[in-house]
Amino acid sequence: METNSVSDQEKFMRAALLEARRAALAGDVPVGAVVVKDGKIIARGRNRREERGDPTAHAEIEALRKAAGKLGGWYLHGCTLYVTLEPCPMCAGAAMQARLEAVVFGAWDPKAGCCGSLMNLLGDMRFAHRLAMRGGLLAEECAEVLKAFFQQRRDAGFILT
Repeated sequence: METNSVSDQEKFMRAALLEARRAALAGDVPVGAVVVKDGKIIARGRNRREERGDPTAHAEIEALRKAAGKLGGWYLHGCTLYVTLEPCPMCAGAAMQARLEAVVFGAWDPKAGCCGSLMNLLGDMRFAHRLAMRGGLLAEECAEVLKAFFQQRRDAGFILT
């Protein structure tokens, strides 16, 4: 994993939190992500499933696509993905396929998380590529953004599944 200091890691997660809040303002589940290379943010993403009507429009996917565009290819060696919520199977798989160095996430996702909650795709020895992983960075703050969003939806009478 990149040798960023704890304060740098928190700075990157706070940038992801900003993207999560932008997603919430647009009516999407507040998950945000940034891709970091050589200590600098090279791409940002946020959930846009509602906005785009696209089930693959997760924050991680958007950030990975932008990073690949910036670097000129899919191979994101030396990059770290910071995301406010533990990646789902699709996003964990995309992180592996992009050959990221590491994934750092905030809140754990006991319903869909595949970086330790339900399973750990990133560390599964059966895959040819494995990534370093850190969970729980600013976990309470990341979880609170999600809790507030869903509480607001319940208060407004939305049915949540």
